[in-house]
Amino acid sequence: MSISDTLLVKNLGLQSYEPVWQAMQSFTENRTADTPDEVWLLEHEPVFTLGRNGKKEHILSTSNIPIIEIDRGGQVTYHGPGQLIVYLMIDIKRRGLGVRQLVTLIEQSIIDTLGEYQLSAQAKKEAPGVYIGDSKIAALGLRIKKGCSFHGLSLNLDMDLTPFKQINPCGYKNLEVIQVSDYIETIELSQVQQKLTLHLAKNLGYKEGYKTVEKDSY
Repeated sequence: MSISDTLLVKNLGLQSYEPVWQAMQSFTENRTADTPDEVWLLEHEPVFTLGRNGKKEHILSTSNIPIIEIDRGGQVTYHGPGQLIVYLMIDIKRRGLGVRQLVTLIEQSIIDTLGEYQLSAQAKKEAPGVYIGDSKIAALGLRIKKGCSFHGLSLNLDMDLTPFKQINPCGYKNLEVIQVSDYIETIELSQVQQKLTLHLAKNLGYKEGYKTVEKDSY
């Protein structure tokens, strides 16, 4: 198995936010030139996250859902069960990718995945993420350190969207947030995970595709 040509995938299930965030930081800090790239698939317990340059005025009201200030780019967003989270620990320098190119390839992978469900989605240059019409179905937020990415994307599948009303999602007032279940009656998380991982591995240029590894740790 070539380190640079195979993407390792871990399915972590439902997780609280902070331990996974700390694990991403540790993975990125301690990785070497020989560390394979990894993708972590999971769902989060309810949480709002505010990017490092995020403005608190985009938080319109508070509740029992925690608000965590973190180190990714972007403004405030919500994570909760029924939303697919994909964290991408990619050595972008080794892959010869710039940050804008990485974002474009991630967005295209989401678009390709939704296309398999006959959903026509698109990206917007001025507002990272993926949209159906003017409504947002997937969000992106990345951090680059030592030439490597962490954090990643969230794709709304079948979740309670109510908490998004407590914020200006991604810093946009009155932005409508939607999910796959608005269009498709039955959606399986595992199926979407498989399709999206396949498109990510292909679009990011992993010649040997991806390999799922047992969840022994983050």
